[in-house]
Amino acid sequence: MDSVAESSGQLNQLFKRLGPGVVTGAADDDPSGIATYSQAGAATGFSLLWTVVLTWPMMVAVQSVSARIGRVTGHGLAANMLGVFPRWVVGGLVGLLFIANTINVGADLSAMGAATRLVLGGNQHLYTLLFAVVTLLSVVLVPYHRYVGVLKWLTFSLFAYVGVVFAVHIDWRAVAIGALLPRFELSGDAVTLIVAIFGTTISPYLFFWQSSQEVEEEEGDPAAAPLLKKPQQAPHELQRIGWETWVGMGMSNLVAFFIILTTAATLNAHGHTDIQTSEQAAAALKPIAGNWAFALFSLGIIGTGLLAVPILTGSAAYAAGEFGGFTIGLENPPRKAKAFYGVIAASIVLGVAVDLSPLEPFRMLVWSAVVNGVITVPILIAVMIVASRPEQMGEFVATLSQRVFGWITTAMMGAAAVGMFVLM
Repeated sequence: MDSVAESSGQLNQLFKRLGPGVVTGAADDDPSGIATYSQAGAATGFSLLWTVVLTWPMMVAVQSVSARIGRVTGHGLAANMLGVFPRWVVGGLVGLLFIANTINVGADLSAMGAATRLVLGGNQHLYTLLFAVVTLLSVVLVPYHRYVGVLKWLTFSLFAYVGVVFAVHIDWRAVAIGALLPRFELSGDAVTLIVAIFGTTISPYLFFWQSSQEVEEEEGDPAAAPLLKKPQQAPHELQRIGWETWVGMGMSNLVAFFIILTTAATLNAHGHTDIQTSEQAAAALKPIAGNWAFALFSLGIIGTGLLAVPILTGSAAYAAGEFGGFTIGLENPPRKAKAFYGVIAASIVLGVAVDLSPLEPFRMLVWSAVVNGVITVPILIAVMIVASRPEQMGEFVATLSQRVFGWITTAMMGAAAVGMFVLM
């Protein structure tokens, strides 16, 4: 019994230690991600599985670089960019981040409303407004470490997609080919879908968020300091960032892999190749959940949405605060960070306005991923330049592997975005 209790305690301690890397990974499978991966599986079967295999090391490189910048310098990405680029360039990048995040917030809130309507019926827009109010009040009134402590558990509903593979026939040879052999149709629709997958997997809001959370955690620990000031802490902290990011992004991409696999084996296999509504996407879970498929799908959408919306709005607020020089931090009460919370509130209000778009919520999610896929490129260029400068990072510049994978990621996303515009 003692050994069981000890193992349970160790597991509990490990879960509590899951920091920015793992939380960021969980938030990466937000409603936009669920929609994009579902559309990929339904439209192309197993043939785009390679994208989430390829993006795992790419995500690890980019997110670990972002975390490294925050932990080394004690400042977030926007503040570091101001030390390298003209103010108007940084302002443009922060503006792009705010626009993309607001569209993503609107799409996520709208999807949460649509998911609730699946289960309860009623007015989707009313549910969307309710989620917007609840999210805003939670962010303002509840310290983020408590808020995220609850929501981390909701993301486990996404592992239902893993369970479906045990309930349906899977052509594992086709899965292996799709995962290991990059192939796609050279058409506007196909490349747009690849841009959406890249954009929802490697999103700029995650860069800003993880960097800022490293700063928050360092400032919250009296014994810690930026690595430029306490280089003796570097081995432990950089090792933590490394394993935490590998685990967080691995979990994220594992879920993405099985969402594509599940929708390919259920929807695509039965001729449903174009998902237009949340109802159609939820049908992928019927082999394991039956009549409860809508409820299980809705739980995943709502849980990841509640986790992702504060991160989307918070990342924009961190960037705007560093650019504008005002007090930032989700652990601060509103009276101490009025402008910071004002940016969050503005993003949520504008997101509610996006909900009134004529686009079906599910399609809106995919297009928000496409927008992220395009704006990631200039932001990622700026991140990689900052991480490679000794003037900013001292002896802790990004490692060779981080720089190689980071620039490969930038080049691939840029090529995909250009290809999309050419083929469209």
